[in-house]
Amino acid sequence: MPTNPRIAHLALRAGLAFAFLYPPISALSDPTSWLGYFPHFILALPVSPLILLQAFGGLEVAIALWLLSGWRIRTPATIAALMLLGIVALNLSQFDVLFRDLSIAAIALALVLWPSPTAPTSQSP
Repeated sequence: MPTNPRIAHLALRAGLAFAFLYPPISALSDPTSWLGYFPHFILALPVSPLILLQAFGGLEVAIALWLLSGWRIRTPATIAALMLLGIVALNLSQFDVLFRDLSIAAIALALVLWPSPTAPTSQSP
């Protein structure tokens, strides 16, 4: 079966975007379950935790839409990878749930490292 790199790239972008769209959508119906992933030093800020959650959700939606657009993909993919790694690093006590974020961060890294369409490709003989 022949492979199409454009479809593979789209599948990676869509999968990563889904991982960034689900939490803010879910937080609309159950915000308290998502507040537990904020580190204590963030919750100690003089801002309502729900405002922080909404702001973070807005950032997640923006990253997801940027990933779906495909425009300058390395930038949102880098931001996504760093966010996911930060979430895991700041919540190691919840690693039994967050271990999947490392796999999702690997998807983001694959997009960062994906060859540019203008990059020269090596030809097989």
